[in-house]
Amino acid sequence: MKLRDKVVVFTGGAAGIGQASALLSGREGARVAILDLDEAEGRKTERALIKQGSEGIFLHTDVTSEADWTRSLTLVGQRFGQVDVLINNAGTNLIKPTTEITEDEWDRIQNLNLKSTFFGVKHVIPWMRRRSNGVVINTASALALRSFPKMAAYCSSKAAVVALTRQLAVEYAADGIRFNCVCPGPTLTPRIRGYIEQGRVDADDIVRLTPMRRFASPEEIASAIIFLASDEASYITGAVLAVDGGQSAQ
Repeated sequence: MKLRDKVVVFTGGAAGIGQASALLSGREGARVAILDLDEAEGRKTERALIKQGSEGIFLHTDVTSEADWTRSLTLVGQRFGQVDVLINNAGTNLIKPTTEITEDEWDRIQNLNLKSTFFGVKHVIPWMRRRSNGVVINTASALALRSFPKMAAYCSSKAAVVALTRQLAVEYAADGIRFNCVCPGPTLTPRIRGYIEQGRVDADDIVRLTPMRRFASPEEIASAIIFLASDEASYITGAVLAVDGGQSAQ
């Protein structure tokens, strides 16, 4: 098992890529803590972990709140005694012409995609430094590496996540902490399915622009995340792994 006896903390673990990654990490032997605002879906993931024989807890957490991070990680420590891996997966999107984005909308995207990542790493680093060991995986996006119309707030926030990941990898390598970034391409999460159904995203266009001519499943992205979190990737830090069906290569 790739994560046997590891304590893994997930943000955005209630659905989509985060949920798939949480369940896979449990199957790989991890004890899992899910930090999310969605109580109903978070509890479902918690029950699914327990049903598959894994140990997992859900903690209602606003990841844009530093106080919530402090409280939730204290509870993780009381339950599991340590934090080995943090998966910063919480995030949201906005599809809107740049000139029409309001200040509140801009702040909401930056707060959930970038500030929550900063708070997460700020508060897990002390846990990891005590044991001179730890891994942080930040979920960015293939759109951190390329551009797309009407997505200025999203693309800029995810590009900042990539830059933050690289900076932290250099700053904390001597402390035994690895930082890597996964950049998913088009993935059939519940949110993307909703965008397709609402007509906000043209699935055929996305498939046409993807060399592999299909969407990824959340489980495919989860596999890359769990690999980077495991000891199999023990000499990988500061990496930015595009899992995008070849989009960023063309």
